[in-house]
Amino acid sequence: MLKRRGLRRKLSALDGLKEIRIAVLGGTTTNELVDLLEILLLSSGFRPTFHQSEYGRYYEDAVLEPESIAEFKPEIVYVHTCSLNIQSFPPVSCSEEALPGFVDAEMNRFRAIWRSLEANVGCQIIQNNFELPASALLGNLDAVSPGGASRFITELNRAIAAEAAANPRLLMQDLNAIAARVGMNQWFDPERWFSYKVANSVEGSFAIATSLNSMIQAIYGRSRKVLVLDLDNTLWGGVIGDDGADKIVLGRETPVAEAYTAFQEYCLRLRERGILLAVCSKNNDDIARSGFAHPDSVLKLEHFSAFKANWEPKHENILEIARELNLGVDSFVFVDDNPAERAIVEAQIPGIAVPEVGSDVAKYAAILDAGRYFEPVSLGKEDLVRAKLYEENAQRAQLEQKFANYGEYLDSLEMTAEIDVFNATYMERIAQLTNKTNQFNLTTRRYTLAEIESTVPDGHHIGIYGKLTDRFGDNGLISIVLGRIDADDASTLHLDLWLMSCRVLKREMEIAMLDGIAERARDQGIVRLLGTYIPTAKNGMVKDHYEKLGFSPVASNDTAQDGHNDSTTWSLDITNYQPRSRHIRIVERVNA
Repeated sequence: MLKRRGLRRKLSALDGLKEIRIAVLGGTTTNELVDLLEILLLSSGFRPTFHQSEYGRYYEDAVLEPESIAEFKPEIVYVHTCSLNIQSFPPVSCSEEALPGFVDAEMNRFRAIWRSLEANVGCQIIQNNFELPASALLGNLDAVSPGGASRFITELNRAIAAEAAANPRLLMQDLNAIAARVGMNQWFDPERWFSYKVANSVEGSFAIATSLNSMIQAIYGRSRKVLVLDLDNTLWGGVIGDDGADKIVLGRETPVAEAYTAFQEYCLRLRERGILLAVCSKNNDDIARSGFAHPDSVLKLEHFSAFKANWEPKHENILEIARELNLGVDSFVFVDDNPAERAIVEAQIPGIAVPEVGSDVAKYAAILDAGRYFEPVSLGKEDLVRAKLYEENAQRAQLEQKFANYGEYLDSLEMTAEIDVFNATYMERIAQLTNKTNQFNLTTRRYTLAEIESTVPDGHHIGIYGKLTDRFGDNGLISIVLGRIDADDASTLHLDLWLMSCRVLKREMEIAMLDGIAERARDQGIVRLLGTYIPTAKNGMVKDHYEKLGFSPVASNDTAQDGHNDSTTWSLDITNYQPRSRHIRIVERVNA
């Protein structure tokens, strides 16, 4: 306990922690879970403030008396229940026909909780599903018979997953899988339950808190995006420079070869769900590349978004990869079998994740999984094609070199943009972008899905998005501007948020977005745009954004924003504004 308090004090003293308010509604006593979660969130860059329900009052607090939660104003509500909180299991004699009715009856309690929280609190909800029961009265038949508790929980979990899939404000924590990984015999502690109403072991509480921490990081766009891999004895066995490409260990012939192949398959699956792969190896470039021509290599050169093989220090190469990809190193995970290289990289690059993978490749995937570095809360179109988007960017860079005139290069891209006001089709992507974009982000204000959705009908905001397509492909939804009409001066629009994906830098998309927001603002009688720049460690690239767009600075003594005395505010009169975009053709919205 003393160590935990000391660690909390030490972590709480760190600079730059993001304030976050979390309500925990528990079917069990949640103090231990909250204590562990607080430490993990502090170490992840958050400063949490918690509100906890009394033991077992999760339904009452959410549905019957939601006022105290609403007054707390949480960004996230976590409804933590376990199978001991299920009110009505079907009888052993239950038929297949009757089982859905029992599932619906239990689900209706939870649907009431979620509806009430959405209506009264309007924030992100995390609801866990249920672990299997500690005992199976029907043995193996418990998972088959409609009267079996295991079968009932399985059906219940399926119903919760369907609700979460249909409602972006509801995220499901897979407690069933967490308990299975810990092991059911180590999960439930009857003594703690009967004495303190804590349903699981300390190990179980830590596993739940770890999972929650990763989900909250994902909600705020802090999941990792890039997996940087060493080669020799990491992606294949042996040293390719000494052994030759035909002698490296890969394939299905030996257990060790099969383990390296399995790890390559795991990396490829990560790429297919949107994680970028990069190579960082101490090798001659041509020799390193030859390994991927091995007939048993699952990974091919085209699967990597960046490739650094030379004799420079690895931390310098990783920093160069970050520059190439326009991503922060705090979105990187580095895997290397060499403990010395891991230590150097971790010491030289603050924020990078360097898991202690050891030297047994058979365990690498499980270690990465346990670290939950790449936790998503949703998988959008942009996530699934992210690697392809970076590949297309490389093609654009090659094309640019053929033109002496940059404007001719932009015209050659044949760009078209869809710019329109926020609509339901893109709300998830818009909320995702607000939490993932750090560099081209003028204010770095973060918004949950609920907060973004609330701006649409209130009549006080103008929010537009931009999608960009060119001859190489669809870049997707890559820019957002959110304006707030001044409460005392309806002729002024405050640009609270302006961000853009770094994938489309230097395409003049920001000019097209200015045209878009100016047009819609003037339609509402607005004559002045007020833009704010709040400097952070990552958004220096946009410090002169408003100046480049022709905005004039507002007196600095009036410009403190979000507690930042170094913020600046810029003004643009749009009374006689004329569209400025020269190289992007604006098209009508395709999706209704």
